[in-house]
Amino acid sequence: MKGVPILIAVALLVTSTSYGQQPPTPPQNGQQPNGAPLSDSPIEPRPRDVPPGGRASTPAQNVVAVPVPVAPPRPNGPIQKSLVRITATEVAPDYRAPWNAGMLGRGVGAGFVIEGNRIMTNAHVVSNSRYLTVERDGDPNKYPAKVLFVAHDCDLALITVDSPNFYKNMLALKFGGIPELESTVSAYGYPIGGERMSVTTGIVSRIDFQLYTHSSIDQHLAIQISAQINPGNSGGPVMQNAKVVGVAFQGYSGDVAQGVAYMVPTPVINRFLKDVSDGRYDGYVDLGITYGKLQNPAQRKFLGLKDDDRGVLVETVVAAGPCAKILQPGDVLLSIDNHPIASDGNVELEGERVEMPEVVERKFKRDNVKFDIWRDKQSTSGSVQLDTVPPYLMQSHKYDVRPRYVLYGGLLFQPLSLDLLEAYQPTDLRLRHFFDFYVIDQIYREHPDVIVLTNILPDPINTYLAPYRGGIIDSINGKKIHTMDELSQTLAEPADRLVIDLIGDGPPLVLDPKQVEGARERIKMRYNVVREQNLQEQPTAKAPDLQTKI
Repeated sequence: MKGVPILIAVALLVTSTSYGQQPPTPPQNGQQPNGAPLSDSPIEPRPRDVPPGGRASTPAQNVVAVPVPVAPPRPNGPIQKSLVRITATEVAPDYRAPWNAGMLGRGVGAGFVIEGNRIMTNAHVVSNSRYLTVERDGDPNKYPAKVLFVAHDCDLALITVDSPNFYKNMLALKFGGIPELESTVSAYGYPIGGERMSVTTGIVSRIDFQLYTHSSIDQHLAIQISAQINPGNSGGPVMQNAKVVGVAFQGYSGDVAQGVAYMVPTPVINRFLKDVSDGRYDGYVDLGITYGKLQNPAQRKFLGLKDDDRGVLVETVVAAGPCAKILQPGDVLLSIDNHPIASDGNVELEGERVEMPEVVERKFKRDNVKFDIWRDKQSTSGSVQLDTVPPYLMQSHKYDVRPRYVLYGGLLFQPLSLDLLEAYQPTDLRLRHFFDFYVIDQIYREHPDVIVLTNILPDPINTYLAPYRGGIIDSINGKKIHTMDELSQTLAEPADRLVIDLIGDGPPLVLDPKQVEGARERIKMRYNVVREQNLQEQPTAKAPDLQTKI
């Protein structure tokens, strides 16, 4: 399910920390700093009236030592034999100068061993990584690792270590179910504040659909817990009764809310593992519709519905989505896969009331879903084959790819995206409209790429073109431009002049191709431009897999 960005905090440790030693705590209540009694033998009481060093007139009574309570065994077993510390060296794309390699960074996260000599962690722990190392408890070595699968839409990833000695004495963790509300869970990881494993305990506070901030567009089932999740906890297991019930992945920053953290629950984890079982990850499917509640009695009467609190109203249908073949705005969905849909959009699934998209969440690409539909005051039904909805990708973060761009005469043209907006922080309302309504208003049908003049590298041939910065390309020499490929081809065609029309009012932008060609090498040298264009979101180059430990 796709949603609107509302959550901004992700628990990945990306900063260095200085450490100091705390002074020992002074003994209290007759105990040493380690909690042991000051004397190993029972202390005999001295009569109240006898001065120190004197003798008592009556024999002292023997005092029986009270046994010290033994701490209960760890409820989740030897977790150190399953938990690993992951260090990622990453290079984030530079959208303001996309020909550059990007900024080098380092992050620390956690992971845990599962069956098949695989390590589960978060996608945001390994995204944009160039080199990964894994450490385990009691071993001074750092083992190079490689990524097997990444699911950016649900923030999960699988990595592995090729070294034959790494998995020796390691224990694969098992998965449990959805924990009950108010039940106790423990989160493990390597958060800020130390180098060794940390464990925090809390309760299950809420089970609900939430935005997954890694993609900033996908909404899935998530479980809120009160256990502290801090930078470095990402990818660590959340345990209950010696089984994994979730993967720690995000939370609110302290200035927004206190004690609000989330874990990826096992239904999402199990779906991810099943999806990759065939050797590839297809991703989550989506209906490609928006719908509204039908709780207003007058509205229900107008639509000819019974007073039975059933049905939701279809508001928009994405033409590129799977439901475009059978649904249309104004339809009322009465049931999905024989699950009655309540007027508030919930269905009963496995004894629990959940939102309708949860039925689709558990399905895969090319699975079918059936609807009972109320249309024009008549009942009908239909089924669709589920698939992804590509236009949504424009509104999500992208990882492990090179940004697309065309540089011509010092003018930088780029397709509109969430990453682009975050890089430039534009204030132009037209850009915001094209981004926000790209799918709902089906702008993608006319503009598969919303091409923006994002930047101008100053040169004598473009000195007076600054007012055009931030404009959206409509046509060049009267030819409509829909994609970056069309832009590149049109700019390469011979012409006496280039007249670039932007969407909205205002005069066109005019360039002389001969002057542009004359300034080409000068601009490349001045601004260290290695390539003048990249039209494909090519996966970023990865270093060769290393199989030896360091």
